[in-house]
Amino acid sequence: MAGVKVTIDPLSPAAPYEQLRAQIAAQARSGRLPVGYRLPTVRGLADELGLAANTVAKTYRALEADGVVETRGRNGTFVAAARDAAAREAAAAAQAYAERVRRLGLDRAAALAAVQDAIRAAYATA
Repeated sequence: MAGVKVTIDPLSPAAPYEQLRAQIAAQARSGRLPVGYRLPTVRGLADELGLAANTVAKTYRALEADGVVETRGRNGTFVAAARDAAAREAAAAAQAYAERVRRLGLDRAAALAAVQDAIRAAYATA
């Protein structure tokens, strides 16, 4: 698997699926895996890493849902323009959050504090 460099740590508290997802996403977003790069087949990557094919398939589905990769049917799975997709999704999530907390009656300070707490917690486990 020439371009994809992934290491699964069996002692990590993170599940193999999450380790794989995070590493491929990071490589795609950093440009190490360029837009249009064809990822290994599910079976090929599973064999290479000693994982179940279902684990790799689940990873690819999650990456596709996140806009990191796109599946082109029998042609394979390719790195998408993830930065644009991630930025659009983040903006939509932020907009939905802002509308929701306003309807709940939170003021700006409380809404920002809730976001900061959530981000702190999310990135502490990453």
